[in-house]
Amino acid sequence: MDVTDAESFARATGATPQQIADLERFQVMLADWNEKMNLVGPATLDVFWNRHAWDSAQLLKLAPDALVWADLGAGAGLPGLVLAILGKGRPGFHVHLVESMAKRCRFLSEVVGALELPATVHNERAENLQLAVDIVTARACAPLVRLLGYARPYLKSGALGLFLKGQDVAAELDEAAKSWEFEADTIPSLSDPRGQVVRVRRLGRARKV
Repeated sequence: MDVTDAESFARATGATPQQIADLERFQVMLADWNEKMNLVGPATLDVFWNRHAWDSAQLLKLAPDALVWADLGAGAGLPGLVLAILGKGRPGFHVHLVESMAKRCRFLSEVVGALELPATVHNERAENLQLAVDIVTARACAPLVRLLGYARPYLKSGALGLFLKGQDVAAELDEAAKSWEFEADTIPSLSDPRGQVVRVRRLGRARKV
């Protein structure tokens, strides 16, 4: 589906008017904070509904029953803040926003507070936390070979990995396979024909090289 604005996003996701209003407030806050720090590429703000909102929201279609999520390297809150907005009001729904940079945590906390979202901001390295979650996700965080290391505690505890990746996903999977034992498949992105969602069901110990 071609998502270009709030109306088409609502059709694609079933988002309520209140959720759309929250996403519009998030869009404004993202643009304001982006002038002070590098959260997203400035050009992508003009295609917010497809590049950021729809790209993030598509994960809910892959795990409709998941309630507790961890977004690693949460940065601009993508996908985590979008997921929290769409899960707001759903019993038991919660997003852990994990970000090691304090200034980005300030942005995340500002949005969470302003929109009263079901989310917790953790100013910590992802691999240092012990969080029980259903889904661990990330976008633009790190190459897969490093991302699997960050996600290892969550995957070992039974979480499913859903990682948003671009057109170089095949090369990233090959590189990761040199260091890790894992079971994964890829799902075409709904927001970008060049993108893929890497679904990781199992992660074993790092291979000896």
